[in-house]
Amino acid sequence: MDPDEQWMAQAVALAERGRHTVSPNPLVGCVLVRGGEVVGQGWHERAGGPHAEIAALAEAGDAAQGATAYVTLEPCAHTGRTGPCADALVAAGVTRVVVALADPNPVAQGGAERLRAAGVEVVFGVREGAARVQNEVFLHWVRTGRPFVTVKSAVSVDGRIAAADGTSQWLTGPEARAAAHALRAEADAILSGSGTVLADDPALTVRLPEYAGAQPLRVVLDGRARTTPDRQVMDDAAPTLVAVREDAAPGAVDKLRDAGAEVVTLPAGGAQGVDLAALLDVLGARDVRSVLVEGGAAVATAFLAAGLWDRLVVHVAGLLLGDGGRPFVVGDGITTLAEAPRLRLEAVRAAGDDVLLTYRPAARET
Repeated sequence: MDPDEQWMAQAVALAERGRHTVSPNPLVGCVLVRGGEVVGQGWHERAGGPHAEIAALAEAGDAAQGATAYVTLEPCAHTGRTGPCADALVAAGVTRVVVALADPNPVAQGGAERLRAAGVEVVFGVREGAARVQNEVFLHWVRTGRPFVTVKSAVSVDGRIAAADGTSQWLTGPEARAAAHALRAEADAILSGSGTVLADDPALTVRLPEYAGAQPLRVVLDGRARTTPDRQVMDDAAPTLVAVREDAAPGAVDKLRDAGAEVVTLPAGGAQGVDLAALLDVLGARDVRSVLVEGGAAVATAFLAAGLWDRLVVHVAGLLLGDGGRPFVVGDGITTLAEAPRLRLEAVRAAGDDVLLTYRPAARET
């Protein structure tokens, strides 16, 4: 393997260690190599903490002099909660910097120019594809200003999310449920509708033994402000934002705030009477980079029908519920096969007796 490819692959693997803690910042790894040996390495662990380059330089010390730095994202050139990484690399005596992906964020761009101006050789594009996939959530937010939306549902083999009497716990087995919590752990926010919150009382929290990150923001679509203070989403296990429409009863809204929830008022439309595009704009503006939609059929259908989704994850349980079961997608609109939107299958894997399917939109960039 080409040495640049080899060391960048190691940097990409290091960046992955920040998966559950680094948001809203991008995943970044850095490996410092001199004379064919690693002299320092690091990754960006959390926002406000040392960047990957700074962590690697701290480990290398004086050995960074004359080294090559392999960084998955272009070193920053701005001062925020930390100083410019480009300047730190120059000061440490690094003579060559290999970068997987140029930084698309206008706030942080310019690192390569600073390095070159100081006489440092800069190479772009080594394992760019891997770095782009790794940071697709961050890149999506930079490009659109909105969070990356994953719609997730558990269904029977015949596409039902609940039995005729409404029971749905548990369709899938423990392996698939653990995979669902892994999806939650990667999200900045978990979204559900008030119907599901009132009927099933979900906690909407990550419950994995090894999880050490912050609990995601819980978002409840509740146009009429129906959520009651006794629901689990109103406890102090995680912050909660309730999206209501403009004509929601003031008294009901006050009760939500008194219970500790943040309430945002949005135009009418979409699921639970709330304009979903406006909600995504609000979440994106507050640095929510990714949203996991776990609502019932109406909420899932609203996001899918509006094209406001980037990934669809379907956990198919090994059981059949028949015609009386409640469907995954509801409403009218598709009258012939030619009108049905096509999905692109990305991944398939088994989880116990269940199957986990991941789809992307077929007709647009992800």
